[in-house]
Amino acid sequence: MNTDEIHMQRALELAQFQSGRTGVNPAVGCLIVAPDGQVISEAATGDGGRPHAEQMALESLSLAQTEGATAYVTLEPCHQRSTGEASCSTRLIDAKVARVVVAARDPHPQGRLGLNRMQDAGIDVKLGVLQGEAEALYQEFFASID
Repeated sequence: MNTDEIHMQRALELAQFQSGRTGVNPAVGCLIVAPDGQVISEAATGDGGRPHAEQMALESLSLAQTEGATAYVTLEPCHQRSTGEASCSTRLIDAKVARVVVAARDPHPQGRLGLNRMQDAGIDVKLGVLQGEAEALYQEFFASID
């Protein structure tokens, strides 16, 4: 396994731990890795579906810690939040991460386009790391989307 796969595997483990505990929202895992390669934060979607994993992973970190970091996320960071809060893609942009590695795209209308927003902001986005494992985890969620 390469470094991206190792970190994504951990993010998937976090998501799997929360599977079945997030209501209608998918259980997402997120790791924040500093430019030196050290994992500085990890989180999963909260019970009942909130807060989102990215929000939880970022909330304990300063901009000095997140600037230039890499975020590993099991499902595309959302483009829009139903609560009106800042979306996860916006939070990652504001945190000035340099790179976001994503396992699977989010087909949900509020999720999709998060990758586009981050790319438009100049973030290096890599999609498809351990995609098969992520899609298996989200099979029920994907099937629930009209």
